[in-house]
Amino acid sequence: MQLTQKQQEYWSRNLRITAILLGIWFVVTYVMAYFAVPLAEINFFGWPLSFYMAAQGSLIVFVVQLFVFARMQHAIDRECGMAEEE
Repeated sequence: MQLTQKQQEYWSRNLRITAILLGIWFVVTYVMAYFAVPLAEINFFGWPLSFYMAAQGSLIVFVVQLFVFARMQHAIDRECGMAEEE
């Protein structure tokens, strides 16, 4: 099955968004945990930054990522003619 130019553009943009957001997820999850000891020296609202990121910060980033992905994907869907009827 051959993909049209519009379908190829749609798929490449979809993969680009996914890769960027997965990169952010990786940094927030693994890089922050790897540097937990040095981050503990930085205070954020009276708490060590490593504790804050483990307790709340990473969860906030993940929720924001969900909204960003949904908004960006909806925009791509409209631009490429793949949007569902509302």
